[in-house]
Amino acid sequence: MDVLNQILHVVATVLVLLGAVPLVVAVLQFLLVGLQRFRHLYVDRPPHLPRTAVLIPAWNEAPVLTASVEGLLAMRYPEDRLRVVVVDDASTDGTPGVMRELTARHPGRVVHLRREDGGQGKAHTLNHGLAHVLGDDWAEAVLVMDADVVFDRDALLRMARHLADPEVGAVTAYIKEGSGKQGNYLTRYIAFEYITAQAAARRAQNVLGVVACLAGGAQLHSRESLEAIGGRIDTTTLAEDTVTTFETQLAGRRVVFDGYATVLAEEPGDLAGLWKQRLRWARGNLQVSHRYRHLWFRPWKRREGHRLGSVFFGLIWYSLLATPVLLTVCSASLLYLYFTDSGRSWELFRWLWVINLVCYLLIILMSAAVDGSTFRRCWREALVYPGIVSALILVLTAFPGYFLPLLERHGWLAEDGSPRLLMVVVYAWLGLALPLAWLAKLLTGTRFRFLAPVLLHLVGYGSLLAACLVAAWVQERRKKELKWDKTEKTGKVAAGR
Repeated sequence: MDVLNQILHVVATVLVLLGAVPLVVAVLQFLLVGLQRFRHLYVDRPPHLPRTAVLIPAWNEAPVLTASVEGLLAMRYPEDRLRVVVVDDASTDGTPGVMRELTARHPGRVVHLRREDGGQGKAHTLNHGLAHVLGDDWAEAVLVMDADVVFDRDALLRMARHLADPEVGAVTAYIKEGSGKQGNYLTRYIAFEYITAQAAARRAQNVLGVVACLAGGAQLHSRESLEAIGGRIDTTTLAEDTVTTFETQLAGRRVVFDGYATVLAEEPGDLAGLWKQRLRWARGNLQVSHRYRHLWFRPWKRREGHRLGSVFFGLIWYSLLATPVLLTVCSASLLYLYFTDSGRSWELFRWLWVINLVCYLLIILMSAAVDGSTFRRCWREALVYPGIVSALILVLTAFPGYFLPLLERHGWLAEDGSPRLLMVVVYAWLGLALPLAWLAKLLTGTRFRFLAPVLLHLVGYGSLLAACLVAAWVQERRKKELKWDKTEKTGKVAAGR
């Protein structure tokens, strides 16, 4: 029995330390960013100006279309080499009227395609547009974007230069949360998330030679690359952008992230909208994981002309998908050790949170270096991104010599110097934060909605994303209908520029 207990303690120890894996992987990605210069992505890239058709799927996008289209036409790009094609997916708002004005104002440069039988989702709408764009030989490249995004004036120039390399099939830009002063606490959380998930993570993926996803709001494809993957967008998953990214690389062409090509996008400003958006993304990623299950952690696949089987790329992908499991198992293991070996559990608890503290401080500092202007707007949300409770735990583990005597004076410590009831609550916190984050989402539709932001600040934005991933797992297991739910747009990005 002693041997069994020892084995269980070793297993529990390992499971506790695995709770730090997502943050450690995030730090490793940041450390790779500095190596991007050795990929020579921006060196000796002369201007390359392919004839580009901009494809915009639009369903009830009247509030944002004018600003988006006018912004595209005002970019620094030759007028005779740029066309904007808006695919109207049977809109029932003022979209047709907006498009009549735009096509009359810019004859030949703006095209309005109307689908009378719509409602099938973004991928079907894009395929309708691709059939039109690829139906003649004018377009040498296709820029796929969302109706609400606003491109910086040099964004397309910066993206197009990579297509001068015939080995590059597609380029994606840095999507930044664009509400600015019109945003709120939630959009500032998203702004910080995008520094880590795009500006840093995709630069790291450039170094690895494999990119996980072309941003749906800004992806430039060469004509040859699109035709090589069939000239159509996948319609069988909720992650058509990721599938296109994978298929491009499987076809032997590289995908590049250009962090200097920036695009502003309107993101959800309330928990209900964010949950709907991220649930769709999470389900899509689960579908992609299953669809390409034959590729993961198979580095020898590199001989086939791609690096999707890279071990580190697989670790990046699955450390995010496994976050809810890692956090829950970590909490359960700590509680098990507390009731069977309290001394070991306390030491492991401290090591876990010290590792998390070091990693998180590095992430904050490197985020400020990668995108200082955005960081200055959301630094407060960055500090409490893990949640106020988790932030307090980080401080507790950083200065145990100060806080432990304080807890002892209030009778919260056991005789061996470790917390008693407080320890149980704190050990369970990583697992408890997920259902509490889900509760914050549920409160948005009730008279207690004012408590939702408070609860989110306490449990952390990351816990909300992890809870959303659990919901995605449940929907996938139940084989819930694949429905592309768009988030509502108001045009505040353009208004704030």
